[in-house]
Formats: sequence, structure tokens, C-alpha cells
Amino acid sequence: MMNVDIKGVHMDVSQRVRDYLDKKMKRLSYAEDLIVDMLFTLTQDTKAYKTEVNINFRWGTSSHIGVESYNIIKGIDQLFDKMDVKINKEKEKIQEHG
Repeated sequence: MMNVDIKGVHMDVSQRVRDYLDKKMKRLSYAEDLIVDMLFTLTQDTKAYKTEVNINFRWGTSSHIGVESYNIIKGIDQLFDKMDVKINKEKEKIQEHG
């Protein structure tokens, strides 16, 4: 079971946003055995939201992914699209070397 942490910078992360992140995490259930932990950082700037994640993989690799969006929910969607791509690339690398 991977550990997930959510941090808000210049904002309180609402229950609605936390619930949305939880829902999106189900999409990554295929990667549970690949990932040790994920730290989400949601930052509210004057003009946009920055949505970032640090992913630590079981084999010691870590990855930082971030997006900016005027809408936090759209930003989370974009972030999870990028996470899907990155996780699959890492998974392929491990399968090639394994």
C-alpha cells in the first residue's frame, strides 16, 4: 500500500478537492506495487493553481511532475494524465531490465 500525502500552500485543501484526488487515485491502482509514496503539493498563486506531485518508486527512482491551471480540478486531471504516462514509462524500463 502506497503512502499518499496532500499539502496545500497558500490555501486550505478542501474536502471536495481531497475527495477528487482520492477518486483519481483509483485510476492508479495498477501501480500500487510500483510506488512507495506520493506527495501532492497544491499551490494557489495570484493567477493560477500549481498542482505538483513527487513520486517515489520502489526501485529508488523518484519523479517530480507539475502543471499549472486556472481551475484546480482541471489541473488535477492534467497532472494525473502526466502521471499515467510517467508511471508507464518507469514500468516499461523496469520490465526491460528485469
